[in-house]
This record gives sequence, C-alpha cells and structure tokens, in this order.
Amino acid sequence: MYNLAFDTTSSGCSVVLMKDKTKLAVFHQNMDFGQAEVLLPEIQNLLQQNGITFADIGLLTVCVGPGSFTGVRASIAAARAFGVAAPNLNLAGITAFDAYIRSLSWCPEEIATLNLVIIETKREDFYFQLFDKKLHKLTEPAAAAYEDIIPLLRGKKVSLIGDGVERFLSRPHNLSLHAIKCLSGVDIVDLALCGLEAYADKRMDYPKPLYLRAPDVCVKKSA
Repeated sequence: MYNLAFDTTSSGCSVVLMKDKTKLAVFHQNMDFGQAEVLLPEIQNLLQQNGITFADIGLLTVCVGPGSFTGVRASIAAARAFGVAAPNLNLAGITAFDAYIRSLSWCPEEIATLNLVIIETKREDFYFQLFDKKLHKLTEPAAAAYEDIIPLLRGKKVSLIGDGVERFLSRPHNLSLHAIKCLSGVDIVDLALCGLEAYADKRMDYPKPLYLRAPDVCVKKSA
C-alpha cells in the first residue's frame, strides 16, 4: 500500500512517499514561512517522479502538531481536502510526540526508565510529554515552563528527544541523563510508519489539530 505522509508543523516542510515500509521518495526544506505554498506542488512532484497518481494512495498520514499555528492548519487543511476528494482514502492524524518517541525505538539502548519528548514553542515554555521504558504514554501532551517540567524528572534516569532539547538543557538541571537526541524536527519516515501502524491496528484518528495553547495574536496598530 502506498502511504503519503507530510508535516508542516515546525520550521520546515517534509513529504515522504512510502510503499508499505519502504521509502520511495522524500522531500524536505527548512523554512519558517510559506510551507502551505510548497506542500502541494512537492506532493505532486513526488507522485509524478514515481509514476503514480493520487488515486493509487491508500493511506495519508499527517502530523497534527503541536507546532506553528499556521503550519498545523496548513497540514490539517490539506489532509481534509484530500479526504473530501478521495472518500475511500484512509487518513491518519499523528502527533509530533508519537513520531519523536518512535525514533527511540530504532536505538533500544537509548530508552530510559523515563523518556521525555520536548518540543520547541519559540517562547519561554515547552511542549512536552512523558513516556515509560516501553514507550507508553505517562502524561497527556501539555505546554509548561521549564520550572514545572524539571520536578517530574528528578530521581530517575531520563532520555530526552525533540527539537526543544538543546534549549531545555541550556540551564542547570542536575538530571540523571541516559541519552540525548537533539533533532531539528520530526523524522518524516517515523511519522509515516506511525500512520502505517495505526492503520494496521485499526486505531486511526481523523486528523484534528493538536493545539496546546492559544495562538499569538495582536491588534495591528493604526498608522
């Protein structure tokens, strides 16, 4: 089955085309703005390069956040539009937390008693979620300040993964660290594999945005 996965929730636009568990083609471009304009043309390019049409896609996997408010909306809008155009298409919404934590499964020796996914908010706080040694969820996704997260980690061996790890560890912490994985964003192949696993287990979630805080808005000052 062909699985098309994409992510525009962080500082970039990523697309991958998979055939079952095999990666056929991938696109990634770092960018802070304009992901929505890049996403659809690159999806079309990947399909054309591999000689298939959108009708051949059996599963569409999309990252639902957390991340940039505009980026999350761009991904969700595209996924839902594809679903309307192709009613038989299977849609899987996967959180960035699930995609990040799956990256640890490639290196079992890096899994600790407590595993923290820490995602950049580009503000003073962080998005985070805790997982146990079997990579099962211990907490719900949340946004919290450094001072509120640190007490949850004390006294245990902990592994950290995500694009917010470097900033999180830039302050004194006295944690017992087992492994550190500073990533620049979600691995798009891991996202696609999360979608495939959700499909196989019949536990797919219809893509819904994961917003953990209100967007930044301001009143434009008149000239």
